[in-house]
Amino acid sequence: MFKIPKQAYTAEFRTLAVQRVKDGQSARDVARELGISHQSLRNWVKADEAGTLNGAGTKVVTPEQMELSRLRAENKRLQMELEIGKKSGGVLREGPPVKYAWIDSHRRHYPLSALCGVLSVSLNGYRAWKRGGTPGRKRLTDAQLLALIRAVHAEVKGAYGSPRMTEEIRARGFPASKERVERLMRDHGIRARHKRRYRVTTDSKHKLPVAENLLARNFTPTAPNQVFTSDITYIWTDEGWLYLAIVLDLFNREIVGWSIKPRMTADIVTDALTMAWFRRRPEPGALHHSDRGSQYASDDFQRKLVQYGMRCSMSRKGNCWDNAPTESFFNSLKNERVHATRYRTHQEAMADLFEYIEVFYNRSRRHSSLGFVSPVQFLQNWMKAQQTKDAAA
Repeated sequence: MFKIPKQAYTAEFRTLAVQRVKDGQSARDVARELGISHQSLRNWVKADEAGTLNGAGTKVVTPEQMELSRLRAENKRLQMELEIGKKSGGVLREGPPVKYAWIDSHRRHYPLSALCGVLSVSLNGYRAWKRGGTPGRKRLTDAQLLALIRAVHAEVKGAYGSPRMTEEIRARGFPASKERVERLMRDHGIRARHKRRYRVTTDSKHKLPVAENLLARNFTPTAPNQVFTSDITYIWTDEGWLYLAIVLDLFNREIVGWSIKPRMTADIVTDALTMAWFRRRPEPGALHHSDRGSQYASDDFQRKLVQYGMRCSMSRKGNCWDNAPTESFFNSLKNERVHATRYRTHQEAMADLFEYIEVFYNRSRRHSSLGFVSPVQFLQNWMKAQQTKDAAA
């Protein structure tokens, strides 16, 4: 029976998780949205404060630095409340059910107490609604449904068209037809981001050995950890290019490994593979598929595959469709997030990519090929079904 192994995390993951806490979110909320232990995250935060998060030396914190840190935290809190007030303008005059739905759609990004405080509703009222109280199930008026659509549209940053929007609204306890949602979105100019095709070509002009295409476009494995696919893309910032390498489990389309670096060298793909192995610990014989880029054909990467007992598969020359699911993820990332965002620094881009992958795409984004549930939810549903089948056997 498949079990998710005890998690281990790379330095990149720990650093970016801690950064979300430093940016003003509570450790409990960050731990929940990333699916990690609250205590582990607290330990990482303490290690970061001591300068030892990723093996660095210790540092002495002066009283002046402590006061400056407190003032920064207070400033971030006030900025957060102002940001909540601006974003929630469309629902401030609505009734509690719409406010609760808006809060629920934003609690991955802000502390629950702050959301309830700004919208002038009680924590107990929200929790009662969350448990399935009748206010959340009544039919909304067009004005109320429009306010909810706008809230979801802002939350997912324009990623959803009417099919995903309809599924999201139904999942939050409100009846809605696709036709009605589509009409309201069309009449009020609410639409998903325009789709454009993106791809980056890795350097395939090399004399390194390439592997046979063992995947052969069989994109539907029957269980997790059987087939991983990988690729690299680029993101522009005002400080120059960043490169993102990912490892995707074809079974539930979850990004199980990633690495972000300012150079497209072999270590970016080995680091992404290492993260994937830490998370999933696939059995020997699992397939890893990529293009023929020099990063994937390099001795370092090939040794890492051998170390993990994985078989190597590569796309045919010049055939991007041999790795279509990974290309599809990059198209979603670019269209739903990167294309409409100006990144002033590398750090700003890394934080946003981390949020898109770990918070939104893996755990929230409704995937059409998975029955409009997120990759993590799809895997959890499959595991429950397997447990039921095993118990009945």
